Amino acid sequence: MAGPIRVIVHPPSTTGGRRVRVDGEILGLAHGLVDVAEFLRRAGLEVDPADVAQVQWIDWRGGGPGEWGGLNAETS
Repeated sequence: MAGPIRVIVHPPSTTGGRRVRVDGEILGLAHGLVDVAEFLRRAGLEVDPADVAQVQWIDWRGGGPGEWGGLNAETS
């Protein structure tokens, strides 16, 4: 793959959760940091759930890693 991997966590939806994309492909709707880590693992990107919030190459849009549309990211 040429260039850096592009990971986008979209703004929280009105019903809760955030869409996760890697290189333009939607991986799923995450409801917490553990979900984001699992989607990345399935895409071949190993990231410990405890480290997901600090990874520099994740673009958190519409709020940081603690924003989940009414859900507490630490309980997911």
